Order: sequence, then C-alpha cells, then structure tokens
Amino acid sequence: MALTVTAQLLLLLVWGTTVWAARPGAELLNVCMDAKHHKEKPSPEDKLHEQCSPWKKNACCSVNTSQEAHKDVSYLYRFNWDHCGKMEPACKRHFIQDTCLYECSPNLGPWIQQVNQSWRKERILNVPLCREDCESWWEDCRTSFTCKTNWHKGWNWTSGSNECPVKDACHPFPFYFPTPAALCNEIWSHSYKVSNYSRGSGRCIQMWFDPAQGNPNEEVARFYAEAMNGAGLHRVWPGLSGLALMLFLVLS
Repeated sequence: MALTVTAQLLLLLVWGTTVWAARPGAELLNVCMDAKHHKEKPSPEDKLHEQCSPWKKNACCSVNTSQEAHKDVSYLYRFNWDHCGKMEPACKRHFIQDTCLYECSPNLGPWIQQVNQSWRKERILNVPLCREDCESWWEDCRTSFTCKTNWHKGWNWTSGSNECPVKDACHPFPFYFPTPAALCNEIWSHSYKVSNYSRGSGRCIQMWFDPAQGNPNEEVARFYAEAMNGAGLHRVWPGLSGLALMLFLVLS
C-alpha cells in the first residue's frame, strides 16, 4: 500500500513539475507587452495604417497607435527622427517599421523582460532580427545623420521632444554605427540582436513580411518558446529527481 501511495505521489510530482515548466512557454505565445501603448491582448485590427498593416489580422496595437507610428514627432513618445536634420525617407521607413513591429507584434513573447521604468513594465531584449533586415536598415541610413549610439537615453528633452545634447555632434550614421550589427544591437539598448539566420529560416524575426503569405514570426516565436520550455524542464529535473528520491525513502 505504501509503495502504491509513493508511486502515485511521484507521478503527481512529475506531472506538476512538467506543467510548471511548460506554463512559461505557453505564456510566451500570442501575447502583448505590458508597455505604454500596447493592448492587453492581441486581436484583429482591420484598419491598421500603411506599414503597420501586416499585423492587422492579430495585433497588439490600435489603429490610432499605427497612425501615430508614421508621424515624425508623434504623441507615442515625442521622438523626433529629424534630430540632426531631415532623415532620408529610405532610412525613416525602417524606423517606422521598427515601431510597427514593437507596437503591433504578438510574437515577441520569448524576449519580453520585466523592467522597472516609469513608462512601461516590460521590454524586449535580444530579439533575433533577421540578418537581411538589419543590413538593409543600416545601408538605407548611411546618408542620414544622428548624434547618439543609444537612442533610449541621454537626450535633451527640455523642448518637449528629443534634441541632441550640446556635447554630442551630428555625424552620418556609420560614425556612430560602423556596422549593421552596431546599429541593430545598440540603438535601442539591445532590444534586438542581429541574427546569423536569414529571412524565411524560421529562426529569426522579420521586420518586413508579406501578410498574404502569413506571418512568419509566429513560427519563430513557437520555436524559441519550445526551446525555452525544454530548457526550463532541464533546469528543474535535477531538483525533481532529488525530491522524488527523498519522497520514496520517507514513504517506503
């Protein structure tokens, strides 16, 4: 009888630990960040504006947010892309797309981290951005100007929008970002980490995609969520084995 009870308890322990390990992975899929303008849950938004429209079938952003994402100085963050003179349109479209991905995508769950910031409770960290998306971003911005490497901090906000600090001179992008990786990894405090994988590989997040072909980032999020799920179970397994042995010795 004692052995039967022990076996049942061991099975319950294994099941409970497996569920515990799997739950974080489940919560990494189809989720929105707890941030300034994100919806609580993703849902269809049929009228998303221009570059944000690829996410209209399932979005974390509202129509209004998608419209504001296309403005030079919007109410979203009062950020001025033209802080060192007029940003080239070819360059600006990448920043608009970056904003759309950040605000609208429900497929960034594996890289969401909690933060203690006044304007958001969560952020993304080290999202594996597809190599080609990063390279084209850098190439199209080579002739535009900026004055900083990390655009998250260090600005002069006294005018109500970001201006370059006096000590930070304006230079072409390659001065501050000598490589594509420098741009994508550093500009938003390592929100992105340029990947060695290519678009269509299922292993990197695409900033640009054709919604008629589906959202490729869903597969990418699933892959990384499952990998993290497995890693979680691997981490708890030694402790699980120890608990099981102790329980067996106590009850036998």
